Amino acid sequence: MSHDGDFLPWQTAQAQSWLQHRERFAHAWLIHGLRGIGQLEFALAGARSLLCETPQDGLACGHCQACRWVDAGNHPDLRRIRPDVIAQHEGSEVSEGEEGGGSKKKQPSRDIRIEQIRALLPWFNVATHRAGWRVAILYPAERLNVVSANALLKVLEEPPEHTVFLIVADAPDRLLPTLVSRCRRLPLPVPSRSEAEQWLKAQGIADAGVWLDAVGGAPMLAVERAAGGVPAYPPWLDDFLDLCRRDGDAGPLADQLAAMPTADWIDGFQRMMTDLSLAAHNAPVRYFPSRAQAIQAVATAADRRRLASAARWLLTQRRLSGQALNPKFLADHGVSLLTQACRPAAHDTEAS
Repeated sequence: MSHDGDFLPWQTAQAQSWLQHRERFAHAWLIHGLRGIGQLEFALAGARSLLCETPQDGLACGHCQACRWVDAGNHPDLRRIRPDVIAQHEGSEVSEGEEGGGSKKKQPSRDIRIEQIRALLPWFNVATHRAGWRVAILYPAERLNVVSANALLKVLEEPPEHTVFLIVADAPDRLLPTLVSRCRRLPLPVPSRSEAEQWLKAQGIADAGVWLDAVGGAPMLAVERAAGGVPAYPPWLDDFLDLCRRDGDAGPLADQLAAMPTADWIDGFQRMMTDLSLAAHNAPVRYFPSRAQAIQAVATAADRRRLASAARWLLTQRRLSGQALNPKFLADHGVSLLTQACRPAAHDTEAS
């Protein structure tokens, strides 16, 4: 009986096609697609299959010594390159290849640093285990800064023998064009709704369809959000829609938001603004179809330019959400700005 190599169900057929010509394999692959459809899972399963000593139909067997080493996280021919904050979240104390880097503790980096790329150089000079592949998984590629991206580019310009880079990204357009040009692109499709719903139900996710709507069809993101205790449809968005349609006290809503992680309510508003903009252009809403009627009512009366301006403000705040700001001030300002953007001109106190 064949083993699926830990590829997600909607990835298996593509993975088999990708891996069947490994004797002519590219030295660097850019694995990309919509956030939350399983790019990293694909890369991890791909590395496992490439390192497997007895692959079945191109995929990892799951029981050879190499597969056991990968599963235990100690295969000598596998490296993960990711920001320190992600490494710590995954349970690693330091980035691989950088142990013993000094006793002074530093703030975990949110970027992939040049030191992490340089730490690979000695590894390239060591013979691979049993003359097999050497695999480096780098993610997310958007976290490469200019210096580390150029260091990686130099490596890819003269790639080490028997080495494959699996570079994971959500947005390849944010990477250096010269870096992208050194990779073979491997776009991953969004799974069909039926596949995604079936998989989510198997993970014990209730209301799988509602969750898929709320995350734009990305099942891995649905699991992440559900595990974090964030509801698929934040109930405070109903309060927001009510404020947009009639005058009322915005204080209670702002107080709710101030007590939440800033990134959570900004994300909820970003999805709502997308749906409002779609409805304003007579297009079906994407994230919250259960509230389509109320969204359409608000969007019909709203000014499209102010909706776009509000969306830009949210994007800026999302980029700043990790910084120390006054949560109450930001929530008060956000509710005021966003409700004004969505109200009819007659209710706009700033209108002349």
